[in-house]
Amino acid sequence: MHWKCSVCNLLWHEDSPPESCPKCQSPGEKYEKLSAEAWQLIERSRFTNGLHTQLLCLIPRLKDLAEKGIEDDLDARCVALFKRVLEDVTYWENSSKAELNGHVNRGKWG
Repeated sequence: MHWKCSVCNLLWHEDSPPESCPKCQSPGEKYEKLSAEAWQLIERSRFTNGLHTQLLCLIPRLKDLAEKGIEDDLDARCVALFKRVLEDVTYWENSSKAELNGHVNRGKWG
């Protein structure tokens, strides 16, 4: 069974909730049993949020490569491509951060 503390949102994976929340010390009565649907949403949120996190970890390397390509300045077409990569990566970074923020605000934090 899956439970969630209604005070601090700690998830608990046991047959019954704890006597008191290990995180916020609220009594066990503050835990609510999660439906299968709610638990599935948490699992899917964890997966998707993990993908966003992995993407955000790759972005600094992509930015660095694009900046090096711009600095190298081999020719106009290469520089244009690297500038486009830098713009796109900045968009991806901002978009992923916004998505993660939205997930947290909508309870899709997992």
